[in-house]
Amino acid sequence: MATSVPMSQATTLHATDEEAVLRLPHDVERGAPDGTGRGGPVGKSLKFAPASEYPGSGTREDPYRVDWDIGDAENPFNWSKTRKWTITGQLALSTFTVSFCSSCYSGGLASMSAELHISQTIAILGVSLYVLGFGLGPLVFAPLGELYGRRIVFVLTASVFMLFHLGGALGHNAATILSTRLLAGIFGSAPLTNAGGALSDMWIARERGFATSLYGTAPWMGPVLGPIVGGWVSQSRLGWRFSFWIMFIVSALNALSYYFLTPETFGPVLLRRRARRLTKASGGEVLFVSRFDISRSVSLSAVLKRDMGRPFYFLFTEPIVLLLAIYIAIAYATLYAFFAAYPIVFQERRGFSEGEGGLAFLGIGVGNLLGISLAPIQNKLYWRAMDRNEGRTVPEARLYLPMVGGIFLPISLFWFAWTSDPPIPWIVPVLAGIPFGFSCAIIMQGLTQYLMDAYSIYCASAIASTVILRSVVAAIFPLISPALYHNLGDAWACSVFAFLATACMPVPFLFYKYGAWVRSKSKWALQDNVQIHTEPPSRADFDDKKVPEASEKAVVGDA
Repeated sequence: MATSVPMSQATTLHATDEEAVLRLPHDVERGAPDGTGRGGPVGKSLKFAPASEYPGSGTREDPYRVDWDIGDAENPFNWSKTRKWTITGQLALSTFTVSFCSSCYSGGLASMSAELHISQTIAILGVSLYVLGFGLGPLVFAPLGELYGRRIVFVLTASVFMLFHLGGALGHNAATILSTRLLAGIFGSAPLTNAGGALSDMWIARERGFATSLYGTAPWMGPVLGPIVGGWVSQSRLGWRFSFWIMFIVSALNALSYYFLTPETFGPVLLRRRARRLTKASGGEVLFVSRFDISRSVSLSAVLKRDMGRPFYFLFTEPIVLLLAIYIAIAYATLYAFFAAYPIVFQERRGFSEGEGGLAFLGIGVGNLLGISLAPIQNKLYWRAMDRNEGRTVPEARLYLPMVGGIFLPISLFWFAWTSDPPIPWIVPVLAGIPFGFSCAIIMQGLTQYLMDAYSIYCASAIASTVILRSVVAAIFPLISPALYHNLGDAWACSVFAFLATACMPVPFLFYKYGAWVRSKSKWALQDNVQIHTEPPSRADFDDKKVPEASEKAVVGDA
């Protein structure tokens, strides 16, 4: 198998896209530094010269360019597996927390509506506005993470997110509750996007399959458990307001876990800090700059202008991004539509209590667990495809399980649609949630990984496009669900979602067959003649010239 090098820390869900994925012999031949001060011109043997400084002269016109050494202990790719998995677990838990809070609210809709004298539609707005915030927050927090680091964004947003739950716990009118729900969704959105970037900061493509699966499944498990907790709490003597106190407590624990467990992982920011330390140590007489900041503006306005526009550009110009974003949005929004549909099917039609209605979501939860349990199988299929391709990334090899999920998703929705009405036993529609949760989990995991591989140095914008679209659609579906169910009946209302899922079913099959061709026509997607390396090199690999060169497109980007 071909020897390979890790993707740059810039290859993240919401890092700057332009930063190159590869550190290749081009850098070595120009005398790339090794992170300890060695660098300078080298001979044909590609060995690092014993120079005593980084490339450059230390002046403002030609500063020393700071970069990682091979095996640099501060490089997140080189951290121990124990540390990586600790951080991965915490990030997955944070993603679970914000998604849990999106649906825990829904368990007490009936009680809240009665106490505040508001309609069901107004009450459901609390779910829609929260999810809408998921699409607004990343437009700001992603660029801030690039400029100031992921850790500070995680800690600050998690702290503010925690406080906004007090609006529901203490508020006495719908305006207070709904406005704080929107703000909670905005500030809670950081882990839904930046956490995926943090995983790419640490894990190489070959290893990150299961880590990404945890991250991809958490947004589905949280909404499943939320209605169960919220439902039982709301019907107890504690009342629906205590659901907000639970959200507050869980969010506080999440903020503390960020503070104690999550270090900075974004490589360009770590190098920027190293450069500042070196400059300060010289008394300001010698200038050091991160290699990622050379000829690039690091001002907040420039970063916001660049990173906020490209996701929308991708949606309208990249067929892969557009179709996958639509598919993810349909699956994700259907789950949120069920927050309005399940109370109708199980509480109105079958007389379930709020707590019992929440338990109906267990079928979806079981399906999610089955979906994530298949991650090792997907990983093995991906590794085999890489081995057949001489160790190079094969984006289409991420689509095996999404193709399976594409078949099961409409089946599960038609199953639920036409078994919702009595006298069919309640267990039958509950069991329909198992293939639904299973298919959603593997679709979300596989398509997210496909976008990360297919758009390598531009995956930030590709993933952001899907997050924005899925959040907008997921905000709309809960609002239209009650009208659909009351006007069309249970069977045909859910069949609308099933037909949408059926229309999307061919998408992973099409890209599995034609994805390479579509990528070849794209200005931004990975080309098959460009090698994306997936394992860290040793110094001997450079000495023996085992690391192949890449095309100019992969290295330069569009900075």
